[in-house]
Amino acid sequence: MAGCTLELNMLPEDCVCTILSLTSPLDACRSVLASSFLRSAADSDIVWEKFLPFDYQNIVARSITPVNFSSKKELFFALCDSILLDSGNKSFAIEKSCGRISYLLSARELFISQSNEPMHWTWKSTPQSRFSEVAELKTISRLEIQAKINTQILSPNTKYGAYLIIKISDRAFGLNSIPLEISLETSDRVCYNTAYLHDQRNYEKQHMAMLFYNNRTQMLKERVSEGHGRIPEEREDGWMEIELGEFFSNERDKEVKMRLMEVKGLQLKGGLIIEGIEVRPI
Repeated sequence: MAGCTLELNMLPEDCVCTILSLTSPLDACRSVLASSFLRSAADSDIVWEKFLPFDYQNIVARSITPVNFSSKKELFFALCDSILLDSGNKSFAIEKSCGRISYLLSARELFISQSNEPMHWTWKSTPQSRFSEVAELKTISRLEIQAKINTQILSPNTKYGAYLIIKISDRAFGLNSIPLEISLETSDRVCYNTAYLHDQRNYEKQHMAMLFYNNRTQMLKERVSEGHGRIPEEREDGWMEIELGEFFSNERDKEVKMRLMEVKGLQLKGGLIIEGIEVRPI
């Protein structure tokens, strides 16, 4: 390592900055331990601007709160903590280790069938959400949730997953009478699957209801295409998520459409709380 450091010391600092900018944020942080010369180069704006999104100036301008920074390195780590954009309807963040981009689209950014009808949905604030309001289903027979995002605003050459972020209230009903149909569509492929809205904390109650309505449930299932029957998984932030599908973000801009629906059972359902859809690297 000493020999390698000696050779780097012989290079102009801007050359060393260019070399470090071709690594990763994690590697740049590690390099500061090697020598004071590398520390100066590793902290430079030349290095950290390469790790920032290409449109970082536009992202900072869209933040609902000022993003204060005195260097590109400070800005990078400020964006790692996530910021709210576009009137607070989107959350943006980058990964500390590699700078890959994630977005969380709030419920207000989604198309939710009849979401503006007070009889069917209520919009409310909750301290558990990063957004000012979430959507809670009161009662409806046809449930449909859609969203779209362009890969141009994501990290290139990166595999992504899309996840519906939800909670299920203690008063939930009718959510498991029939599997939900989920899909993710790009210009070159469409993936279909199914999901159940099981909340593991209320599983016994839901299981008894499914047994009681077993004959009708089996009949309704026949109306839906077969799938893996995904169930929600717990998140560290106290919410649950259902994977809607995966896609690859390449150099070519394309629109990604995400969808979850249950329109074939026609039974009343309620108690679903929607925070949004997260699109993140996997």
